[in-house]
Amino acid sequence: MFDFQPVRTRHQAPTLVDQVVDAYVSAIRDQTLRSGMPVPSIRDFARTYQLSTFTVAGAYSRLVAQGWLVARPGAGYRVAPRPKSDAQALPTPWQPPRLNAGWLLSDIYADHSIPIKSGGGWLPGEWLNEEGLHQALRHLGRVPALRIAGYGHPYGYAPLRETVAASLATQGLDVTMDQVVLTQGVAHGLDVVIRTLLRPGDTVLVEQPCYANLLPLLRLAGLRIVSVPRTSEGLDCEALTRVAEAHHPRALFVNTVLQNPSGAVMTMANAFRVLQAAQQHNLWIIEDDISRELMPGTAPLLAALDGAQRVVYLGGYSKVISPSVRVGYIAAHRDLIRDIARTKMAVGLTSPEIMERVVHQVIREGRYRAHIVRTRERLAQAHAQVTHQMDELGMQVWSRPQAGLFLWARLAESGMHAGANALAELALQDGIWLAPGSYFDPDEADIPWIRFNVAYSQGAQLWRFLQRMQAGER
Repeated sequence: MFDFQPVRTRHQAPTLVDQVVDAYVSAIRDQTLRSGMPVPSIRDFARTYQLSTFTVAGAYSRLVAQGWLVARPGAGYRVAPRPKSDAQALPTPWQPPRLNAGWLLSDIYADHSIPIKSGGGWLPGEWLNEEGLHQALRHLGRVPALRIAGYGHPYGYAPLRETVAASLATQGLDVTMDQVVLTQGVAHGLDVVIRTLLRPGDTVLVEQPCYANLLPLLRLAGLRIVSVPRTSEGLDCEALTRVAEAHHPRALFVNTVLQNPSGAVMTMANAFRVLQAAQQHNLWIIEDDISRELMPGTAPLLAALDGAQRVVYLGGYSKVISPSVRVGYIAAHRDLIRDIARTKMAVGLTSPEIMERVVHQVIREGRYRAHIVRTRERLAQAHAQVTHQMDELGMQVWSRPQAGLFLWARLAESGMHAGANALAELALQDGIWLAPGSYFDPDEADIPWIRFNVAYSQGAQLWRFLQRMQAGER
């Protein structure tokens, strides 16, 4: 086909996805691959070059989006034809998408054309537990169809709920399987909890900065949003007390561990103060803890400290198994969990048992814990490399967790003439997606901070761009 030698070291090398894309583009440009020629299937290419199928699928998706390949049902992938009027014409040059909230919330998940995704919220495909997923899917293929043909239980697949309860017990949260409801990811879980506990016009508290996808959920529910500053140790409890006294909120939404977007981890002292404030002001706490498994060591778990009385706990598997495996869970007091299950059934019936069985099989397969440990190690290495680059550039880093996906950082004043939104627009021209602070601000203010996903922020192209911006070049 063409000469392709993947460089597997992460230091100063493009991602494997970028390498596959570049190899195809070069081969098409120099006519090694001609219009209409078939190319290897995803599986065949992955086998030939010993790559993950996730890596190759990501590269092929980008090549299709950029017009280099076409995908034909039943016929695989072929080199895209060139216009008859100009046999030498190349595909239309890539145009960056328009940066706005709609693109962030929906189109980004379908847009595979951006080479460098520093603003993403997920792990690279080649980091995921591919073998565990394949084994789980093979196992599912042996399950008699009649056993998975129905709607399933309103609470979700019982063996997985047992596994969740057992896992939470190791973190100090003592719940039974009938206190666990499975959902289609944590975002779905948040929606179900919001519908169960809150009514239009209620006031809720969120962190500042805040998990970006929570904000549109709260707005859709007609809720009034008030922010509480996040510090490197947790919530600003003095500010929490002031806004609680002034606005009489019904609930507080919080990331305890490896907060999105800041990466910060709440201290035990801060956790106790937050629980005291919730008790004093009669607040529900909705604890979104999606990243806990990426955290080595121990960290506070509000629901465990509270005994799941006024804390509703949410977790899921998209960060460690795969974003496409939409399985999350809610753990709460037994009386509340019944209401949550009713809401879940009212708005979407049961969650897909097939996916829940896949997750259960991945966990019980035996290598799940080793995969998590390996992922933590890779993220720690990525943190070390990215923070080193930031320090070299004189950037301000808000917190240094050395774990999880995110760092919250900003260029020095000389590189922020027009704000983070303008910087992100310029980055898109270079094929770089940055996540500016306005995504994570309840008022959508153009704050100068930027969220970096360390797993996608090691390429030299990103740092050359940031260096130019810091130097005042455009």
